[in-house]
Amino acid sequence: RKKMGLLLLLIICQCAINSIKTHSVSKPNIILLMADDLGIGDLGCYGNRTLRTPNIDRLAEEGVTLTQHIAASPLCTPSRAAFLTGRYPIRSGMAAFSRVGVFLFSASSGGLSSEEITFSKLLKQKGYATALIGKWHLGMNCESSNDFCHHPLSHGFDYFYGLPVTNFRDCKPGQGSVFLKGVQKDLVIPIQIAGIALVSLAIVQYIGLLKVPFHALAYFLLIITILLVVLIFFFYHFRHLNCFLMRDHQIIQQPLSYENLTQRLTKEAMQFIGRNTDTPFLLVLSYLHVHTALYASEKFKGKSKHGLYGDAVEEMDWSVGQILDVLEKHNLSDKTLVYFTSDQGAHIEEISSAGEVHGGYNGIYKGGKSTNWEGGIRVPGLLRWPGVVQAGASIDEPTSNMDIFPTIVKLADAQLPSDRIIDGHDLLPLLQGKATRSEHEFLFHYCNAYLNAVRWHPGNSESVWKVFFFTPNFSPEDSNGCYDSHVCFCHGGFITRHDPPLLFDLSRDPEEKVPLTPETESRFYEILRVLHQAVDNHTRSLHAAPNQLSWDNLLWKPWLQLCCSSLFQSCYCDYESGGSPLQAHLG
Repeated sequence: RKKMGLLLLLIICQCAINSIKTHSVSKPNIILLMADDLGIGDLGCYGNRTLRTPNIDRLAEEGVTLTQHIAASPLCTPSRAAFLTGRYPIRSGMAAFSRVGVFLFSASSGGLSSEEITFSKLLKQKGYATALIGKWHLGMNCESSNDFCHHPLSHGFDYFYGLPVTNFRDCKPGQGSVFLKGVQKDLVIPIQIAGIALVSLAIVQYIGLLKVPFHALAYFLLIITILLVVLIFFFYHFRHLNCFLMRDHQIIQQPLSYENLTQRLTKEAMQFIGRNTDTPFLLVLSYLHVHTALYASEKFKGKSKHGLYGDAVEEMDWSVGQILDVLEKHNLSDKTLVYFTSDQGAHIEEISSAGEVHGGYNGIYKGGKSTNWEGGIRVPGLLRWPGVVQAGASIDEPTSNMDIFPTIVKLADAQLPSDRIIDGHDLLPLLQGKATRSEHEFLFHYCNAYLNAVRWHPGNSESVWKVFFFTPNFSPEDSNGCYDSHVCFCHGGFITRHDPPLLFDLSRDPEEKVPLTPETESRFYEILRVLHQAVDNHTRSLHAAPNQLSWDNLLWKPWLQLCCSSLFQSCYCDYESGGSPLQAHLG
């Protein structure tokens, strides 16, 4: 009887231990920290020795460092869509067939479709408090200025505090206008053609070669004038119309003020954590750093060794430290999975009008933002969860920012959608050391909606093969980016096609310096055959989705414009200062 009692006690104890273990990896708090345009070489934990990032480095020391963590796209909008849905952006219509691959205006009608299932929706259904603080960049309205069909609150977030679009140079006075520079190139020829046509019609009318009704000329002139007035108005008020801060559905600061902006975002994040210490929560803190226009508060300005860019990185690191500290304050560290990444690689072509480098450092990797060279898509991937995830471990297996979706959905005890393909894979087995190989045998790299490259990590090999079907034409030719056009593009004269495709083995040549040939790689054609078959299988899995980045969905639509006062008051308000819009305008 004593033996039976002892055995029963041992069984009960084991069951209790198993229950505790199960509970420890069930329904944790989730904090997802996403930088904007941060280079993998900008962080100490990835080899940087001059920028100070002790708090981000702490995540690496106390958690797992992913050294081959891949963004699903080298541009903001599609990468963030893939992150939220766990799916390649081509599946959700968030990959452009035109030159422009991201949303540029707050009053565009495109955005992340309501048909898409985000991890925030699934976690909210499981009782999580959910918040997005910072940059959104996935659309706002569809048919009216208050339908908010693409708004974060329509995609599973309970709370939103941040920017609906992104941080442009145009948002900060004195920082120039990348946007206007690009538009000027595209508008010069149409305006010249319209002007020549108008003058020609007037001349032939005057000399009597052709009789053009006067009212036709007048209408033509009127249309041209109206279009020019609208364009001038839009560009003059670009900052007010596109750079503003929202809380939920309300604009609280228009235009955006950069004064202590990182501190405000951080305070909002800390307060959200403080409000939810007794309930599981999902916090997505999407930094504006280090997208241009660069900014830093007085405490950090001029303190780094890398100018304003370095100041911004170090200020973001401070913010990460504040988040980690508030977790410790509320005894939540052991109950919280923290993830840090960037939406894509550094924008190396960013150089200020004064010649100061405003783009980051992608380490040894080629290219940067807007390209599928490793510098554009290999991003930081840090995950910390004390007691559950390995501490100080480094994993060199191919992983994706799409993997966060199935990882946290499973941790929240939610079910993955069964009516669609989820391209991400659960990271937990890798993070806990229970698996040594990534489930990603293939990863497909799109340049907008065009399949650009494919990565293959065979199960029986350490090699990571990567083929390019086309590559961007760098300008100048001997440079590492597209400096003449500010970003690289994906079609036409901006690219060079390759037949056969360029082949690299990233395990031996991570810098993508020397393409392999049949002479240097005996399995050259066999590797290409496998990769072409993978492309065929992948292509067959795609289904048509409404193109959210069509020209129609990208263009500015005045009736969708959000404005906290009125256009006649230049859409000006500042509720952040505690006053009314008019008081703020007058004061």
